[in-house]
Amino acid sequence: MGKETLTLVFLLVSGLLFGSIVGEILGPWVPFLTKSKMITWSPAADLEILKYDLNFQVKLNLASIGGLALAFWIHRRIK
Repeated sequence: MGKETLTLVFLLVSGLLFGSIVGEILGPWVPFLTKSKMITWSPAADLEILKYDLNFQVKLNLASIGGLALAFWIHRRIK
C-alpha cells in the first residue's frame, strides 16, 4: 500500500509539472492554457516551545489539470 501511494503521488506531481510546462510552451498559440488559479494552504502553530509556519502553493491551469488527469490514467493502467 505504501509503495503504490508513493507511486501515485510521484505520478501526480509529475503530471502537474508536465502539464504546466506544456501550457507555457503552447501559451503563445493557445492563450487560454496560460490562465491560471493559485491555490494556497498555510498551516501554522505557536505552541510556546515550538512554532512552525508552512506555506504550500499550487498554480493550476487547464494544461496542468490535463497533465494531472493523464498521470492518474497512467497510474490506473500500470496498477
